[in-house]
Order: sequence, then structure tokens, then C-alpha cells
Amino acid sequence: MKVALTVALLVLPAACTPAHEGLLIAAAGNWDEGYGEMNKRGIDLAIEEINQEGGVAGRPLRIAMRNDKGDATRAVTIAAEFVGNPEVIAVVGHVNSGTMIAAARVYDEGLPAVSTTASTPDLTGISPWVFRVISSDSVNGLDLARHARAQGFVRAAVLYENNAYGRGLAESFERNFRGDIIASDPIPSDRDGDFEPFVSYLASRHPDVVFVAGTEASGLAILREARRQRISAAFLGSDGWTGIVQDTALAEGAYVGAPFTSRDPRDEVQRFAASFRQRFGMDPDGNAALAYDATRLVAKAVAKGGATRRGVREWLASRTRDSAEQGVTGAISFHASGDVVGKGYVMTRVRRGALVVEAANRP
Repeated sequence: MKVALTVALLVLPAACTPAHEGLLIAAAGNWDEGYGEMNKRGIDLAIEEINQEGGVAGRPLRIAMRNDKGDATRAVTIAAEFVGNPEVIAVVGHVNSGTMIAAARVYDEGLPAVSTTASTPDLTGISPWVFRVISSDSVNGLDLARHARAQGFVRAAVLYENNAYGRGLAESFERNFRGDIIASDPIPSDRDGDFEPFVSYLASRHPDVVFVAGTEASGLAILREARRQRISAAFLGSDGWTGIVQDTALAEGAYVGAPFTSRDPRDEVQRFAASFRQRFGMDPDGNAALAYDATRLVAKAVAKGGATRRGVREWLASRTRDSAEQGVTGAISFHASGDVVGKGYVMTRVRRGALVVEAANRP
């Protein structure tokens, strides 16, 4: 009852606003975690800029924001409310792989959704109404495995959060790593888990590199325990690790596969990074950049495809390499499966609190 009331309070202003006063889209994600907070900042900045530029077809763009807390059941409830509100034209989100998988079944009823950072391979082709601007972990794991081998690492240990994101990424890395996988174990997905046994076991196996398929919370906890036990192996994380730079000492030297870096010299990236710094007082990470791109893409779809759910979906589905939209994370077009075309990771290493580019891998 409490959830239903919260949703009603959220969408009531939209229902009471005359149609000519604005267009409504929605967004959902786990705003309680660092990666979710950065997603939300990217969305907020995009909405502010769009409206400063005159809105969508001369109408202001409004957004209904919902916190799914990374919970699949809650995500389904939120998705159902979005689908049931005829004012909502499209959705930006969800953020997590597990919540996006759960919500996709609901959006399949006819509401287009563009996920920002849900990268599990299980999303590929899940619904003609679901798209994503981040590459699938089937591609990301390949990028990471290639990079690890290029660094001369032969013995790899894998730790993964036991959820859709962690399992999918770990499986892809293990399948593509041209060396020995000497350990592969699930770990807790929060910063308060007991990581000592996992790190102690790794110490006894002497890996060259430890690949952790998880988010910044578990990542920082693993790095803290590894430093305490003086593990000499290199550590490698994926896009979920872009936030570890917040702890300069712990993160120093870690390798991170990122969909974006604010050090990219392209003009559009530097304009975005400058605006983000001015608005929030910090550098944007890949979460913020992908959310920013997804929001601007949805706004463009509403403008070009028409302010209807089907019009937005058809415009998104018609984006090919020849008609791609340019975003701060690169060109955006889609396969028939809803997966973004041609994206991969930029390989970075943490240096003095920043992600410094090492090499760019593309499929």
C-alpha cells in the first residue's frame, strides 16, 4: 500500500498538468548507490539542458523519477505504474541488470525503455520495446579478457557478485581469457560482507590478476582486504568499478574497463564534462555519461518519432550505423535485439584519483 501511494503521489502532478505544458518521460534506478546517484545526475543534467534549449518540439520535458533500490520486485511495480500512466511516453532505465530484466517483461506491453547501464547478455532480444546504450557483457568480458592477456597476465582468479550482472560478466571473461582460470567464486554484493576468506584463498593461489565482476561497493571492500593482506596481484574491474576512484589510496593502480572517461579529448566530451563539473562539482563517470546519452536520445526520439510510445520505439529501432546519434559515449545505433552497435570498453588505470586511458578495445 505504501509503494502504491508513493507512485500515485509521484505521477499525480503529471496527470493534473495540461498536455500543452509539457511532455512526460520517466526514469528508474537504484539512486541509493554511488553508481545510481551518478546515473541520476546524468539524467538531471540532460533534462536541464534540453529545457534550456527550448524543450522538445517547443514543449518542456518533464520527468518522473523513481527509486527501484536495485530490487526486481520493486522494479516490476514501478514499471507497471509507468505503463499504466498514459502520460508517460518513454522510460530512461533501469540501471541494474536484474531490475531491467524484471521490468522488461512489463515494458513489453508497449512502453519503450532505454537502459543506461544494464549490461547482462540476458537482455539481448528480451523485448522489442527495450534498448540499451551500454554494450553487452558478452562484448565487455571479451574486451577485459583481451586486455588482461595483453598485459602479460597468465593466471587469473575471478570473483563475481552472484547476480545477473556479475554472473554474465564473469562467464564472458572466463570464456575469452587465453590463460589459466585458477579460481572462480561468488562474493557478497555489498561493502559490509566478509571478504577475508575470499582474499585469503586468492593469496594461496598466487594469481597474476584478479578480475572482480561487481560494483564499487564490493570492489572497494575487496581492495581494502587485499591491501591488508598485501596481495601482489593486479586487480581488474569492469564498468561497475568506475566509482572506486573515490578512494584514491585503495584504487591506485587498479585496471578498470570503462564505457567512458572524462579525459577523452573529443569536443563533445569536454563540453559535457565541463557542464557536469559546473553543476555537480565533480567529474562525470561512465554511469553519468550513459544516463545523459540515454536521456538525450529519448528526447530526440520524442521529437523525431512523435510524442507517442509507438513512434518513439520505431524511431529508436530505426537507428542504424548510417543514422546513428552521436553521444558523449560514442555513436548510438541499435541491433534488432535492442543492443547498442559497435561499443566496447576504454581500458583505463586508476592514477591519482582519475581513470587514465591505457588502450581502447573495440569488437
